[in-house]
Amino acid sequence: MFAGVSVLVTAAALSACSSSSDTSDGSSGGSGGNTTIDVWLMRDSVSAAFQNEFVKGFETAHPDIRVKVQIQEWDGIGEKVTAALASNDAPDVIETGNTQVAQFAQSGGLRDLSDKVGDLGGSSWLKGLAEPGAYDGKQYGIPYYAANRVVIYRTDLFKQAGVDASAIKTRDQWIAATKKLNSGDTQGIYLPGQNWYTLSGFIWDEGGDLAVRSGGKWKGTLDTPAAIRGMQFYEKLQALGKGPKDSDEANPPQADVMAKGKVAQVISSPGGANVVIQDNPALKGKLGFFPIPGKTAATPGAVFTGGSDLVIPTASTKQDAAYTFIKELTGDTWQKKLALAMSYVPNKTTLASAVASDPGAAAMAVGAAQGHATPNTPGWAAVEAKNPIKDYMTAVLTGGDIHKRAATASEAITAAMNSGS
Repeated sequence: MFAGVSVLVTAAALSACSSSSDTSDGSSGGSGGNTTIDVWLMRDSVSAAFQNEFVKGFETAHPDIRVKVQIQEWDGIGEKVTAALASNDAPDVIETGNTQVAQFAQSGGLRDLSDKVGDLGGSSWLKGLAEPGAYDGKQYGIPYYAANRVVIYRTDLFKQAGVDASAIKTRDQWIAATKKLNSGDTQGIYLPGQNWYTLSGFIWDEGGDLAVRSGGKWKGTLDTPAAIRGMQFYEKLQALGKGPKDSDEANPPQADVMAKGKVAQVISSPGGANVVIQDNPALKGKLGFFPIPGKTAATPGAVFTGGSDLVIPTASTKQDAAYTFIKELTGDTWQKKLALAMSYVPNKTTLASAVASDPGAAAMAVGAAQGHATPNTPGWAAVEAKNPIKDYMTAVLTGGDIHKRAATASEAITAAMNSGS
């Protein structure tokens, strides 16, 4: 459910501070105060330096509140949060992956913050964070930060091929440029066959979706004409490289493949560029970024928005102080600082200019305006557990009938989402 999020978060964190860690006693600074709130933040979601700066600033501005931060691991966090929400000893604020909010809200363990949306500037929140933070028409998760995929490209290979990356604004231009780059032993693009987050963007571009709700039930929709067109474009783009058809971007790690020097483009969060350079320092200064192109120049390509929301457990006995904490951390002042410190996309479209000086984050911010999330229901976790989308993609890329395979995958999604497991 949140694997795509954690991959994005980790990659983005690499571009900021590799020494991020919690303090030795699991808390962060501060002096005195009448109220102490317990806050769970995720490993590497922010650097230790930013965390300490924020807590110090917050406690200075609110001397009656002390903040104790506990760093949590992504592995097993779903079960840990579920247990905490059901207990009488829950923390006061929890950072959660944006696609996890529905699962936790369904249990009744989260405070409804719908009446705070206006106070928090919710009209300009990124859709890909705000929508999954809501459940059954109520807002439980407050957008914290975002990350999404962009195109990482080799500036030297583009120059040799006579390709101007800044001129690539549409899918057709992207295909033409990639064909031009795809010469000799150079791959125009490395795109593995099971990068289903990227496929999702192409499906959303076409007006389709992975699943829709109708009559109180969820139904897989990979077999709709719009979703079929999205897969057909993926197939066309994937054929312009030598990516494996039966694995995803982690097997082998696509940054490792690009570091070998024969790949002109990959689709990744910008932090992936740091991994490429770590593996091959000779590529330092030779990597650039641009948003995934859309069908027309007027609108960038749709992307899956990974990132985090902040929630308040109903069991918290310090909800006013918890809300004050969230309001500060998700407010404009600290969002700008967070974006610059971590190369993240701020939680509001109105703050995109805050990352203008960071090429990777700036490219992310353009795409984030067209951000989406996976279907907003606890049942989606069962889909990702088996992930018939990956099997579908491999089947099509290896010659299977796209309509039959799409129908089979849609049936599997439908069964998983309505299984209650």
